[in-house]
Amino acid sequence: MIHHVHLFRNLAAEETSLLTEHSTTRTYPANTVLITEGDQTDSLYVIIEGEVKVFVSDDQGKEAILNIMGEGEYFGELALLDDSPRSASVMTLIPTKVLIITKADFKRCLSSNPDLAYNIIKSLTQQVRCLTDNVKNLALMDVYGRVAHTLLDLAKDKDGKKVIEQRLTHQDIASMVGSSREMVSRILKDLSTGGYITVNKNKIIINEKLPAGW
Repeated sequence: MIHHVHLFRNLAAEETSLLTEHSTTRTYPANTVLITEGDQTDSLYVIIEGEVKVFVSDDQGKEAILNIMGEGEYFGELALLDDSPRSASVMTLIPTKVLIITKADFKRCLSSNPDLAYNIIKSLTQQVRCLTDNVKNLALMDVYGRVAHTLLDLAKDKDGKKVIEQRLTHQDIASMVGSSREMVSRILKDLSTGGYITVNKNKIIINEKLPAGW
């Protein structure tokens, strides 16, 4: 699995073998919190199968979803580079299997492979760009614009259509765009009624170009 992860694609065979030998594979049921914001843990998690959400929350329990991640993606890399507490929480959305790599084993591999350091920097740069884009959308777009942008961002091309295969509730989408569940529900209902999207329990299909405004 490590060979298919962008972060480790330039490692030599012996280095990936070292990481694999010293890693731990675990399977968790849905709705299991793997990382809690503020924790002092220091491992990297690679998703072998399943799906997780990355989120932050306040003392009142209000939640903002930062990302939805699936097979081949990874999280927890910041803890490999500093000793600060976790910056966000991560919870499984469905049964999920992960590969866990400790900071000590990662640093051992990092010291002998400068390409790995470059991949980490590139990954973090992409995250900064993504967060900047999200802040821009929250500041400049109305709720419909943020919902439309999020749907298009999550969708992947499949059989000539754009499909969101993550099992997202209306509340999940609301947490991603900074709106109420009721507003998101109305927008999705109108898009569905207009034939722009098809919504079922397992996925959302974008049938045609979404309208510019609502």
